[in-house]
Amino acid sequence: MALNRQTVHGGWTSRWTFVAAVTSSTIGLGTLWKFAYLAGANGGAGFVLIYLASMVLVAAPVLLAELLLGSRGRGDPIHTMQLVTLESAAGRGWRAIGWLGCLAAIIILSYFSVVGGWLLAYLPPLARGSFEALSAREVGGQFGALLGDFWKQATLHGVFMAATWLVVALGVRRGLGTLARWLLPALLILLVVVVFFSVRLGDAASAAEFMFASRLVDLRADGALAALGQAFFSLSIGMGAMMAYGAYAPDRRSLPRMVLAVVVIEMVVALLAGFAIFPLVFDQHLQPSYGPGLMFVTLPLVFGQMPQGALIGSLFFALVALAALGSTVALLEPVTAWLVQRRKWRRPLAALVPAVIAWLGGLVSILSFGRWADVRPGGRSLFAWIDLFTADLLLPLGAVLIALFVGFRMRGEGIRDELYTESHGFYVIWRSVLRYIAAPAMIVILIAGCYQLWQSLG
Repeated sequence: MALNRQTVHGGWTSRWTFVAAVTSSTIGLGTLWKFAYLAGANGGAGFVLIYLASMVLVAAPVLLAELLLGSRGRGDPIHTMQLVTLESAAGRGWRAIGWLGCLAAIIILSYFSVVGGWLLAYLPPLARGSFEALSAREVGGQFGALLGDFWKQATLHGVFMAATWLVVALGVRRGLGTLARWLLPALLILLVVVVFFSVRLGDAASAAEFMFASRLVDLRADGALAALGQAFFSLSIGMGAMMAYGAYAPDRRSLPRMVLAVVVIEMVVALLAGFAIFPLVFDQHLQPSYGPGLMFVTLPLVFGQMPQGALIGSLFFALVALAALGSTVALLEPVTAWLVQRRKWRRPLAALVPAVIAWLGGLVSILSFGRWADVRPGGRSLFAWIDLFTADLLLPLGAVLIALFVGFRMRGEGIRDELYTESHGFYVIWRSVLRYIAAPAMIVILIAGCYQLWQSLG
């Protein structure tokens, strides 16, 4: 069956714009601090080796599969899955991939924007040097005060969501494309500047040992699973964004080569992020912690106690805020594209409706730190449950279905049409890896996530 591959959204004619857009959407909070911490806590070099192997053998093949689906359907994730399932004579149940991606994108957007608001809250006091000479308790108290201020969080959450809406409302070329062309170079320049100051002023040797010292005795099964999961989550697979961006890929291009560029940049940024953070942390003889405590307590404390801390801290938080914006723009795009394509809405309105829904959903996360702090089913806050539901269930489920559909159900002719610049040998090897390595690995991540959910409910 021939597909009607006309798109109502436009697309990018430049390969660089496509690579920059995809990469900007994947460089998020997890890449900028989670990778380095997990490497140090789970065996150092052994963790890094498993992470790199997982990026090549699991994450990259599934990322290529999701982008290929978008390129084939040339529409929003829901429309794309309708078309490719018809072409492949596949069951209607496979169309759930598009719906799951859009659902996950809106839920994740709701709390990513809240964290983006926290980043905005920290920029002015960092620039003013307000953290100078503060104790750890005082810095932690300031973060606690922010979490307890509902209206401040709601306002900053709204400001961050408004910026996200504006970029998406401007369209694929003027909005998403323009942001990507400027955002990725800005991210890389800021990151290099922060790394320069961090290595120069901090304890780079201890940071390198923390992340890369070979401690295979510390690398257990849960550490290997953490490396696999980090590779998967770092590429934003399963949330519809990559399928939406795949629809805007330029013609006469090599998708695998562009995916390779994205993966290489992602890995380099993850490694550099470790050297942006941990030399400063170890120089102050602090223990690296995981989660919001590292970003919003430990690092402001470090910046307040070091020379040129106001400058470096401002640059670093601006870097993370820009990275978060790239992620939230990608998350808002799938549902916006569906409303434009399916409901024929003008793009500003199509972006506004899901943005407002996500903003309202973010209020639940904000309340979970304040008035609803005592609401802790299973011992977890509502914010933690939302994160757990998306990260451990929706995203792995979507990724598993993508790997299985493209690996086993999608017709080879359609795949080869999208990989027309690649050899037959590449097609055979990539689809075999997708079927027999990537798909089983994603199933392992999904089972582990379901087990964690079951434990939490129990």
